[in-house]
Amino acid sequence: MTRRAASPAPLDVRLLDNHLLVVVKPAGLLAQADRTGDPDVLTLGKAFVKAQFQKPGDVFLGLVHRLDRPVSGLMVLARTSKAASRLSAQFRDRTLAKTYVAVVEGRLDGAGTMEDWLVKSDETVRVVRAGAPGAKAARLRYEALAHADGLTLVGIRLDTGRAHQIRVQFASRGHPLAGDRRYGASRGWPGGLALHSARLAFAHPTRPEAVDVRAAPAWPAPWGEAAAAWIAALPSSDG
Repeated sequence: MTRRAASPAPLDVRLLDNHLLVVVKPAGLLAQADRTGDPDVLTLGKAFVKAQFQKPGDVFLGLVHRLDRPVSGLMVLARTSKAASRLSAQFRDRTLAKTYVAVVEGRLDGAGTMEDWLVKSDETVRVVRAGAPGAKAARLRYEALAHADGLTLVGIRLDTGRAHQIRVQFASRGHPLAGDRRYGASRGWPGGLALHSARLAFAHPTRPEAVDVRAAPAWPAPWGEAAAAWIAALPSSDG
């Protein structure tokens, strides 16, 4: 039986069972430990599971995907090696639905699709021509949701999962994400970057059931309220 559980800050636990741990990562928290030694989701998740179940010794927790440090939102971690393998396959085969919300500079209207070829060099990603060495296809679908003060709230469905994909694809069209100085933003954003992983929908790794977890961003008005309403209204079959 899946159950919800509370956790100490900064982790907000949304789902916990024998194979899964789904949390909301706050902006600024690392997904995985790095050379800075700053707190990270994986280490905090292990500590949470160890305390929750009073486990002796080391705790297994598998990292099957990442969010950039300035990005907030849902992350799923695997509590068993079987879950880690099967979840990784869903990410690799693109059968897992990933939905984001973002606030971008300028005005966008309607809905559309962005298709590009991306190359990562050092810590920066850029759009290149098809067939360029190392280029990888990137595709997303977006929907403009609200406008205010020269900014647009967009809902985004990722069809691929490239590094910095959302940030680069919008910036390349003259709509950098608010707060994203690396890719040309002129506007700041509380917490750093206006991008949030709002929904993960996937097949449970060990049971014949679907998992659909949603989380609204902790953003200032009117963006947080508008994003929350859109996320809540997404149909369960939406991908």
